[in-house]
Amino acid sequence: MKRLIPALVCAMLLLPGCGVLLNGLSNMDAAGMATAASTAMTALSITDEQIAQLSAESVAYMDSVNKVDKGSYDARLRRLMSNIKSIDGVPINLKVYRTNEVNAFACGDGSIRVYSGLMDVMDDAELMAVIGHEIGHVVNKDTKTAMKKTYMAYAARQALGSTGTLIGNLSTSVLGDIAQSYLNAQYSQKQEFAADEHGFAFSINQGYSPYSMYNSLVKLMKLNSNSSSKASGVQQAFSSHPATEERAARMKAAADAYSK
Repeated sequence: MKRLIPALVCAMLLLPGCGVLLNGLSNMDAAGMATAASTAMTALSITDEQIAQLSAESVAYMDSVNKVDKGSYDARLRRLMSNIKSIDGVPINLKVYRTNEVNAFACGDGSIRVYSGLMDVMDDAELMAVIGHEIGHVVNKDTKTAMKKTYMAYAARQALGSTGTLIGNLSTSVLGDIAQSYLNAQYSQKQEFAADEHGFAFSINQGYSPYSMYNSLVKLMKLNSNSSSKASGVQQAFSSHPATEERAARMKAAADAYSK
């Protein structure tokens, strides 16, 4: 373990936002470093079952800090998703957050959360394409990777806090960080292409136009370009230039080919 700790600390130093660890390492006690190393090892070897558990806990936190709709938004989402029972064999649970934010996310525990702001700007076909895209990130294990990074950052905070006070609380700040990892994860172009393809197939399988994924991308690009405020969540992820223009072109070509 003594040989492993320095290597893990060095790995944590490479994490974005963790350069502060360079200051004060000499004040870090061995027990704190061992705890951080153990957490880092857990993050690196995290299982699907652990992902589901952390997802459930982080989503429960999100549910507690957002207004959950019980009316027309919820009814619309449940109608649209009535044929979808699971994600990779895990039963889904659906909720709508009442907020103007344009966002949605899916998690490894089967949770799907859609923001009413997204539902306001999307028709049914476009909304299903976006939901299919988010499910694609779960199916392709992208959210698992994002969670590993978040948990590694938690390990770094533990190391920093080992000078006396442990930083990080799984019931509050860490759960919030994990939730934000779903909302703000920066995926690679390859990951986004794969998620788009999943959204494309998902919407078609639900009986919607093959242009649904393309239309949602175009709408989100226009929405972002007309917005005076900072884009958030799905809006930001779907509307960066020129990457999303390329993604939209790919989805239009796929729809054209499918429609022939």
